[in-house]
Amino acid sequence: MFKCELLLLLAQNQTEIYSRMTKIFPVFAFSALLLLPASLFANFDFNNNCLNAYKSIFELKLGNARAYISTEKKQHPNNSIIPLLENYVDYFTVLTSESKADFDRLKGNKSIRLDQISDDDKNSPYYLYAQAEINLQWALIRGRFGEYFNAAMEVKKANSLLQENNKKFPNFHLNLKGLGLINAVLGNLPDGALKTALSTFGIKGNLQNGLNMFEKLADNLPKSSYEPFYEEVVFYYAYVLTDVAHSPQAYAKTIKYTERIADTSLLKSYLQSYVCIKNGHSEEAIAILAKRPEGGVYQPFPYLDYLEGIAHLNKLDLNSGTYFNRFLQATKGVNFVKDAYLHLGWIALLKGDKAAYAAFAAKAVKNGYAYMEKDKQAKAEAASGTPTIDLLKARLLFDGGYLNRALQILDDKKVKDYTNDKDKTEFNYRLGRIYDDLGKDDQALTAYQETINEGKNLKYYFAANAAVQMGKVYERRRNNAKAKEAFNTAIAMKNHEFESSIESQARAGLKRLAN
Repeated sequence: MFKCELLLLLAQNQTEIYSRMTKIFPVFAFSALLLLPASLFANFDFNNNCLNAYKSIFELKLGNARAYISTEKKQHPNNSIIPLLENYVDYFTVLTSESKADFDRLKGNKSIRLDQISDDDKNSPYYLYAQAEINLQWALIRGRFGEYFNAAMEVKKANSLLQENNKKFPNFHLNLKGLGLINAVLGNLPDGALKTALSTFGIKGNLQNGLNMFEKLADNLPKSSYEPFYEEVVFYYAYVLTDVAHSPQAYAKTIKYTERIADTSLLKSYLQSYVCIKNGHSEEAIAILAKRPEGGVYQPFPYLDYLEGIAHLNKLDLNSGTYFNRFLQATKGVNFVKDAYLHLGWIALLKGDKAAYAAFAAKAVKNGYAYMEKDKQAKAEAASGTPTIDLLKARLLFDGGYLNRALQILDDKKVKDYTNDKDKTEFNYRLGRIYDDLGKDDQALTAYQETINEGKNLKYYFAANAAVQMGKVYERRRNNAKAKEAFNTAIAMKNHEFESSIESQARAGLKRLAN
């Protein structure tokens, strides 16, 4: 009975096949599309060559991936999964190199690949999906090089393609990956060139919807034949949790979902170490980076040296300059150069060499580019004078998760010990953040309020971010009225550093309270 029913189904339209299979065999609903013969999808064939290439890409073994793609081209030259895989290779080449030259050299491939796909089987769920992925990948890359309008156009196109594909193939779960990313990023996008461009097209997102899509995929893919796409889903999910949602669960969820990824994946080392550093787990990041897989089979990734430098300096390891210098020598990219020079300046300052600090600060102003927020801030800090030593130490130790050491630095200090408004404001801000993470809410709230009082009219970010953090404390306490007041205080402050991203966090807080 099973065999006859299945043969009848295979003779019909593939959309109907999937629909009927999910009714007859619901246990296979999630994986049925990949279980169907490749011939049903004409020239979109995710065969063994393609799966091996895809797996190699997400371990950052791009040379191996190119070899598998080359084999597939010889064996099945009309397979339209090939241009999608080639685009992945370009995407990770630029992502790991941060090179404007690589970006300019490779971006012309986009239209060639879309042309290759456009003449293929329109009845395959991969037809619109592959085009959307290529557009979305280039949008993400363009944002790193300041091409915001073109990025907005590609996000618009990707969103339209995925929405259409989701209507045609509602059970093709890979649609949720791109839709989840678009929803999350657009739902929490700070004011700026990219948001302005996207709003022109009427494109909006919903952060929580995007997070829900990723959570569903991350939980369900390992149970299905879509399992090979798991690592990509986790890659984007970790990014959204950490850099978009600023979620307190970013560390725990990233470690949980990356656990099942093979240790041979350099991307796993990157994801885990990055999220550890962003969430105050420097010792764990150091251990992860120390045992990361190495060798000529892996794509060069100088940024990992930069991350290793950050992790070591956050524990006040003054030998951390080795990692920043290694990064600067190896990188061909435009990003994080200014920030690396600023960190070298801090190391010099902590060693008591003010002249060396001034020299590195000058390099941070002059060298590199200011596409990324990190580099914009590094340039601004380098141009604003020499930081106060104890505040710098407390900042680094706090970032590294060394809360008690950070508190010891400031414990015997008073506001009156500082001579200018910036340092007075930063002193209260640093205390507030440390108390907050130590769970000392009342002391944190007092310090945050003093930060706001002292710095609300200054150009620095301390007061506005203190208001956001105050809102989060009240939110945890379920004091919604006070939380709303704090978030609105943050929004009301203007003309300060990180204004767009801080305002986005405050508005996200108000949205959470409204739900």
